[in-house]
Amino acid sequence: MPELGVNIDHIATIRQARRTYEPDPVWAAALAELGGADCITLHLREDRRHINDRDLRILRETVTVKLNLEMACNEEIIKIALSVKPDQATLVPERREEITTEGGLDIITHKMRAADAIHRLQDAGISVSLFLDPESRQIEEAARLKTDAVELHTGQYAESRPGATRQKQLEKLETIGAMIRQSGMALHAGHGLNYHNVRPVAAIEGMHELNIGHSIVARAVMIGFQEAVREMKQLVM
Repeated sequence: MPELGVNIDHIATIRQARRTYEPDPVWAAALAELGGADCITLHLREDRRHINDRDLRILRETVTVKLNLEMACNEEIIKIALSVKPDQATLVPERREEITTEGGLDIITHKMRAADAIHRLQDAGISVSLFLDPESRQIEEAARLKTDAVELHTGQYAESRPGATRQKQLEKLETIGAMIRQSGMALHAGHGLNYHNVRPVAAIEGMHELNIGHSIVARAVMIGFQEAVREMKQLVM
């Protein structure tokens, strides 16, 4: 059974919409652990659009499961990671104008930067995962770089229509997943996974970790909203 990594970025996105202090991603992480999360995932972006340095610092002190820091191969962020020392660092591409990560890291084009980040993080005792599109050339390069894990970008699978198109994408994930495992790297997956499409990906042989955020936060807003209103009603009566 794969480990579940819960991405709390969208809790911070709601907070930043009002530039206030709530909802607190630290609180969300604690609730996620109580719900059974095996890993807490957060992305410290260069522009700090949601998760900020304070969040990362407190989460490192309070999270009792694996802490997975998504990050770009950026010198400032690498130095922060080396100081905070998350259990795992997942290297991802990053563009200022994107709403969320739009694709996998191209480690063929950015081989030198990726290699430098991987080696520095690993030397500090931090496990490194690369967020990659399910393409054989990228996986071959990841193996040469001796990364610990590869997180497959499942966006194309998640966005495809149920039926033959989605099945084709699933088979691609299965094939590339086997390649990752045969290369001695751990198999992770994430992006766009939700309550309707996650089971086939979770069932891929050797799947070790799934990282899911938006779908969990979206569902929590709905199934927890009634109780939040009830509590407020009691306060104003």
